[in-house]
Amino acid sequence: MIAPRLFLTVFGVIFVAELPDKTALAALVLATRHRALPVFLGAALALTIQSVVAVAAGSLLAKLPSTAVHIGSGVVFLGCAVLMWLRKPEASDDDAANPQPKATFWRALWTVFAVVFIAEWGDLTQIGTAALQAKYHAWLTVMLASTAALWCVAGLAVFVGNRAGRLLDPKVTQKVAAVVFAVIGVLLVTRIV
Repeated sequence: MIAPRLFLTVFGVIFVAELPDKTALAALVLATRHRALPVFLGAALALTIQSVVAVAAGSLLAKLPSTAVHIGSGVVFLGCAVLMWLRKPEASDDDAANPQPKATFWRALWTVFAVVFIAEWGDLTQIGTAALQAKYHAWLTVMLASTAALWCVAGLAVFVGNRAGRLLDPKVTQKVAAVVFAVIGVLLVTRIV
């Protein structure tokens, strides 16, 4: 059974913690490059799985070596930054010459899934979800509230990123995204974030 008060508490804590987070920033940046739906679906899927992992792990997840998690996540972000910087800009989704709109949708979805899934490992909200589960022993309420909060933040990030992406030149957006990912990667490797 879902406890409404606990649901609101978990939702509030996770929502506020996720707003300034690297995962939300990653979704925002990716939404400037891809259509909103695959970005949101990829982020939502990754965040849902990470909520399940956090709840299942409970208090054990908080005991993982944070150094390895930060360095691993940082290296992934740096790799994404290099790939983003070097990659040629894609044709516009509105371009009638684009012969594979489904491939673009699925490629965007899985790219976002991978980035968000990796970025969320050892994240404050994942550890917070694990700690809340360990404290309250209410897996369904904690999982649903955490997932709902993460989806709301991802939705906001995708909305803002998608609007910004329409206003900005795709080449400039790609370079800015690469720099943002590189900064996040360096901060993770040096354990500042």
